[in-house]
Amino acid sequence: MTVTETPAVPLPPLAARARAIGGSPVRDILAVTARPEVINFAGGLPAPELFDAAGIAAAYQAVLTETPRAGAPVRDDRGRAGAADRPRRADLRPRAGHRRRRPPRHHRFAAGAVAARDRAAGAGDVVLVEQPCYLAALQVFAFAGARIVAVPGDAAGVDPEALDELVVRERPKLFYTVPTFQNPTGRTLPADRRAAVAEVAARRGVWIVEDDPYGELRFEGERLPWIAAQESAADRTVLLGSFSKVMAPGLRLGWLRAPTDLLRACVVAKQAADLHTPTVNQLAAARYLADNDLDAHVARVAAVYRDRRDAMLAGLPNSLPEGSSWERPEGGMFLWARLPESYDTTALLHRVVEHEVAYVPGAPFYAGEPDRSTLRLCFVTQTPDAIREGLRRLGRGLGVADADADADADAGSDSDSDGLGLGLG
Repeated sequence: MTVTETPAVPLPPLAARARAIGGSPVRDILAVTARPEVINFAGGLPAPELFDAAGIAAAYQAVLTETPRAGAPVRDDRGRAGAADRPRRADLRPRAGHRRRRPPRHHRFAAGAVAARDRAAGAGDVVLVEQPCYLAALQVFAFAGARIVAVPGDAAGVDPEALDELVVRERPKLFYTVPTFQNPTGRTLPADRRAAVAEVAARRGVWIVEDDPYGELRFEGERLPWIAAQESAADRTVLLGSFSKVMAPGLRLGWLRAPTDLLRACVVAKQAADLHTPTVNQLAAARYLADNDLDAHVARVAAVYRDRRDAMLAGLPNSLPEGSSWERPEGGMFLWARLPESYDTTALLHRVVEHEVAYVPGAPFYAGEPDRSTLRLCFVTQTPDAIREGLRRLGRGLGVADADADADADAGSDSDSDGLGLGLG
């Protein structure tokens, strides 16, 4: 009997958009720098030691004990009401005491705000974004097949006049923005520019997707009204929020606030994509909000983050090359730095990692031509002592002489912890 070998038949190719979109550069960096001795400024998650693990565990235990159908894919308004309460309480209006009739606005849970952004644009749509822009948003819009156009800005944020010109020229579906403690820059859009952005949306008929995952993490200054709180933009703004940065990232639970008609379309799109947000997570979040003072918890976390930000700001002058500049964030999780033009932070990263410290190069955050001299530093997951040591390592990796002198001075002092060489934090 002769056995004939059947030739291998090639499998159908993956969808074009799946082949075209690469992985997250941040995840790639974290995989390389996962060694415990590396002081990692590259991450984007909150500090795990500050999670209220006991309170979250108690909330899940109560839900699973008292709600037999908590694991079923059913709508439960208790979870939605709990989520809606926080943005309602923070609905700061730009003109105190002036209340006009606003269009109906409702809330829905999403499995993280990234999922909500995924429903905002589709193939062929034009999307305007800040420059630089949150990396995951760029990936989501690119995966959806949208054409992404960057809006110019400056140290204060997006330029409303440039936004107006691009809306006229490109006729976009939406403008995506993180106006408060932006990722990656940490900057906050001033109140007058928020009003101007709202006026552009009102005058030109474009949607604004306002993402606010970090707004509650304020260290100083006054909280600014959302763009969504501007009367002129009330019927054309989608506001996104998240429990990930203030409760726990593992919940993967965000919320979306939008005008009623748009919300119906979002619900249909969500049902087609993932059926529903996990009921047990919704109920646990609502139970946690009912049983705990989340505002007090956020205040405690923000106080710790402020000390860590201050430690990073204090160490940067001796750790970055002469001629560098950086943002001073009033809150959030990130600090943005720009080195002299001759520096390419992507090319330098390998050398810096050899000194057991890591950052995220700025280039992936740009929709257009990147500024390769930029980098993002996350300050929330390291202690002040670890931040100081990490910045000394960063300076040595960048060839900064002052960092070497600073390290030598510390080596002769008993005040520094021996454990820092092992990567505390």
